Amino acid sequence: MADDYCEHCDLPLSQCVHGRPAPVAPPAPPKASPVRTRAASAPSSGTTARAPRAAKAAPVKRAVVRKWTQPAELRPAILAVLQDAEAPLGHDEAFARLEERVGDALRPGDRDPNPQGEMRWRAAARKARKELIDEGLLAQAPGTWGLTDAGRAADLGPLA
Repeated sequence: MADDYCEHCDLPLSQCVHGRPAPVAPPAPPKASPVRTRAASAPSSGTTARAPRAAKAAPVKRAVVRKWTQPAELRPAILAVLQDAEAPLGHDEAFARLEERVGDALRPGDRDPNPQGEMRWRAAARKARKELIDEGLLAQAPGTWGLTDAGRAADLGPLA
């Protein structure tokens, strides 16, 4: 009779959580079988030969009409502004000169605020500045935008 009751909670083993065995884990779902391709072989006597499928054409890429200027588009202009300045600029002055240079080329949505309240072109310019710092073309100094030696020697290309 002592074996019928749990020694931890004094309940019958049929009602006690301590006396119940662990539940059996459900079997794992079967894995998907790998995709098999048929090897080219001679058709057997009871089957008909199928014509090979035509290769699918490459998907047509649509031209994307962007609402905002991308950071990569502002990089040459940032380098040109800083090369013309010959000295590091504060961020307000850098934004003002950059807007003078690329103001007409900005897209209609660039002057709209982003979710953080900043104009979209300024956010793109900050991202472009970060990329230029990561590449070693701009000096990493808080509040100032200045070129490194590599940035002064950088080729601006036709976009500047």
